[in-house]
Amino acid sequence: MSGAHASGAALRERLDHPVIDCDGHLLEFRPAVRELFEEEAGRGLLPAFDMMLDVWSLARRMTPDAMRNAGLFRMTWWGFPAARTHDRATAMLPRLLHERLDELGIDFAVLYPTYGLGALSVDDEAVRRASARAYNRYLAEVTAGLGDRLTAAAVIPMHTPGEALDALEHAVRALGFKVAVLAGHVRRPLAPNDGFDAASVPRAAGWIDTFGLDSPHDYDPVWAKCIELGIAPTFHSSAMGWPGRASVSSYVLNHVGNFAAAGEATCRSLVLGGVTRRFPALRCAFLEGGAGWATTLLADLLGHWEKRGAHHIREYDPAAIDLAALRERIAKYGDRRTLAHAGALEAELGVLAGPGVGADADAGALDELAACGIAERADLVHRFVEPFHFGCEADDPLTPLAFDRRANALGTRLKAVFGSDVGHWDVPDMRDVLAEALEPVEDGRMTPDDFRAFVFDNPLSLWCGANPRFFDGTRVEGAVRAALAGR
Repeated sequence: MSGAHASGAALRERLDHPVIDCDGHLLEFRPAVRELFEEEAGRGLLPAFDMMLDVWSLARRMTPDAMRNAGLFRMTWWGFPAARTHDRATAMLPRLLHERLDELGIDFAVLYPTYGLGALSVDDEAVRRASARAYNRYLAEVTAGLGDRLTAAAVIPMHTPGEALDALEHAVRALGFKVAVLAGHVRRPLAPNDGFDAASVPRAAGWIDTFGLDSPHDYDPVWAKCIELGIAPTFHSSAMGWPGRASVSSYVLNHVGNFAAAGEATCRSLVLGGVTRRFPALRCAFLEGGAGWATTLLADLLGHWEKRGAHHIREYDPAAIDLAALRERIAKYGDRRTLAHAGALEAELGVLAGPGVGADADAGALDELAACGIAERADLVHRFVEPFHFGCEADDPLTPLAFDRRANALGTRLKAVFGSDVGHWDVPDMRDVLAEALEPVEDGRMTPDDFRAFVFDNPLSLWCGANPRFFDGTRVEGAVRAALAGR
């Protein structure tokens, strides 16, 4: 955005509905968190806590090959407000943000940690658990008394269901959180086998567990606990460090599209793993990656079901080939080399026939969408559109795509939710976020009703869909009650 700053307060006055920010950010004051970590874990683990971020300083002194073998990459640098000191202070001090919300044109904001998100990927269980509890205690303390307009998200590690359940219970019942950010994936180390010694494998080697398919653990108890506690699982994990996003020289290369990539991986896994079928009451959000990838994913899932679902997959069984007819065509149209090797035809037709051929095929392996329980296209669309919400920043040019019935399957609309990302470099000036969010309306790419859904109705679907009393006692309680009553 360029030119004079449009007043967030003035822009808000033009709207007949609240503006709910589903993804603001807090810059935690790490010395204070460190003190809480020591209370949780003792002095002996303090060096491990310090190393969580100091490792990136060490990385700058490593060779590129050493960085790669250690699973390191060019991480965030100069990532927070600096020239605008008032914005830097606002990102650090929730009480100042609370004071400035009217200036920004925001009625209510959900604050996510910054450094605390890193606690979700710590390898050592004791350090990870203590870090999560320390960050959560810190977040609860610094937002205490501000609940009329602010609430913070607790960090929930997902290395095992038991760890996640412990963290959820503590965050909600002991600390009073009503928002949680769950790890969207866990990098699992390769298990030792006859082919190699795990100790000799670089740390970077491993695989990504996204909880819906192929996980070594059953995460259904976690989804059930979220519903019980009134928690909508939100995911804000990064794909930086994944293949193709592990440059040792360019943070930009690693960062571009990384939240979309991580969110898409988790979302795809939850759908194909049948999580949204087994838990229809679950409401989830994938933050900061936009909604463009969701339009693509829904279309691609439908395309795969239509062509590779149980009702159609036998079309590709090599046993269905008429060998006589195929040989006849090869004899008539084949080139010299093909004709010379025609005797290998039957063996060649079995290539990529993984589950087997014909009657020998593994029936259980044929329908890879069985867990979704899809009888018709509308089933898949419903199990995608109803539970999932997609966080879009104010300046995201693709947000209108979520509301375009021509672009989305079966003429549906996706639930994009507004996430300002205040506190990070994506927002050079906090005063601009509402004006930037409104630009698609001014340009005719979104309607006023689309915008209302973006900043109000869809956030209600997310938060009140999990906890109908989410906004009780807040500044927007009356507007929320009226909106819910009108549905």
